[in-house]
Amino acid sequence: MGKKSQELFARALELMPGGVNSPVRAFRSVGGDPPFIAKGLGPRIYDVDNKGYIDYVGSWGPLIVGHANTYVVEAIKKAAERGTSYGAPSPGEVELAELIQEALPSIEMIRMVSSGTEATMSAVRLARAFTGRDRIVKFDGCYHGHADSFLVKGGSGIMTLGLPDSPGVPRELAKLTLSIPFNDPAAVKKIFEAHPGEIAAMIVEPVVGNSGTIPPAEGFLELLKKETAAAGTLLIFDEVMTGFRVAYGGAQERFRVRPDLTTLGKIIGGGLPVGAFGGRKDVMSLIAPSGPVYQAGTLSGNPIAMASGSATLKIIKNDSAYRELEERGAQLADGIARSAAEAGVPVVINRVGSMLTVFFTDRPVTDDVTAGRSDKNAFAALHRALLEDGIYWPPSQFEAAFVSTTHSGRDIDETISVFARAFAKVAALVAS
Repeated sequence: MGKKSQELFARALELMPGGVNSPVRAFRSVGGDPPFIAKGLGPRIYDVDNKGYIDYVGSWGPLIVGHANTYVVEAIKKAAERGTSYGAPSPGEVELAELIQEALPSIEMIRMVSSGTEATMSAVRLARAFTGRDRIVKFDGCYHGHADSFLVKGGSGIMTLGLPDSPGVPRELAKLTLSIPFNDPAAVKKIFEAHPGEIAAMIVEPVVGNSGTIPPAEGFLELLKKETAAAGTLLIFDEVMTGFRVAYGGAQERFRVRPDLTTLGKIIGGGLPVGAFGGRKDVMSLIAPSGPVYQAGTLSGNPIAMASGSATLKIIKNDSAYRELEERGAQLADGIARSAAEAGVPVVINRVGSMLTVFFTDRPVTDDVTAGRSDKNAFAALHRALLEDGIYWPPSQFEAAFVSTTHSGRDIDETISVFARAFAKVAALVAS
C-alpha cells in the first residue's frame, strides 16, 4: 500500500470501525491494508498513490459497463442539474420500472428502495403478510443483506471474517429463520414436511455469490418452484447480484424459473445506491398505500439513481453485450485454470456468465461447506501477489469477481499473465 493510502487508513481507523464502511474492504482475510481508490475509468481503477489496477470487483458487481461510462455519467449530470432529490414522484422512476418489467416479466409491480438489504427485508415482510405465516427458509452461505432475519448462516462477510451468527439478533427472531444446504433437494423436501403450513417464504440466491460463485444444480431451482407452490409458500429470488448480470433478465431468464417475488440492486443503479423488490400483482398490491403492509423511504426512487440505472440498462439491452460478457468470462476462467495447472496449484473455478470465483481446492464446490474447504491461506497469498502486480481482485475467498463490457481481450490476457506469476508464488505455499 502506498504512502497516501497508509495515511488515509490511519485516519480512517480513528473514525470508522475497522477503518471502513463495509467489513470486507478492510482486507482482514487476505492480509495487508486496503489501497484507497481515487478514480476509475473503464476496466481500471487508480489509488491515491496513482497506482493503476485492472478491476474485477466493479463496486461488487454494479459496474457492468465499467467505471465512469460516458453515457451513464452524462445521464447522472443531467439528472443532478435538475435537482438531487424531490421526495415526490418523478419520471425516472417510471422509466426504470418499465425497463425492469420488460426484462423480468415475473415483476408485475415493483417498489424502488435504496439498497438490497431494504429490498430483501421488505420482500420477506410482504410474504409474511400475504401468507399469514412467520417462518422463512434461506440457504446456508447465502447472503440477503444485514437485516436481522438473514444473519443466520449468512454468507461471505461472516465466512470471510470467521464470525458466528451476528450478536444483536434476538434469539426468538432467529428461530423463525430456517437455513438448509444449497443444492440439496432432500433438505428442501424435508423442511416443508417438518413445517407444514408454517413457511411464508423461501428466499434464495439463484446463483450463489456470497460463498463465492456457486451455480444451481440441474433441476434445483425447478424443485424450489414446485415445492413452494405446493406448500403455499412464496418463492423469492434474490437477484441483487445476478439481476442483469448473468443474463439481461437475470437468473430467472437464464434458468427459466419464474419466482413469486424478486429483489434487485447493483446494476439497476449503475453504481449508485438503489434496490427494488417486485413480483406478482396480487402480492405487491398489499404494499402501502395500496394495502396495509408499510414500507417507505425518503430517497426511494432517487432521480439521480434512476437516471444512472436506466442509462446502464439501455447500454446492455442487446444480445451482443451478453455474448461478449460470456466470452470474456470464459476467456478469463480458462486462462486462470491453465495458469494454475502449469504451476501445479489445484483450483476449482466456478463461473456463471461474467461472474466467477477461484477456489483453492481439488473437489467440486457446490455449497457453502465445500466452498469452506478452500485453502484460505493460499487465496490470501494469491490476492497479495495480484494486488502488487496491478490486479484488483475481491479481497475474500467467498466473493465473486466480475467482468465488465469494458474488459478487452488484451486486459484479460494481461490478467492471465499476472495470475501465472502469482500462482508461481503460491505454489511453494501449497506444496508445504
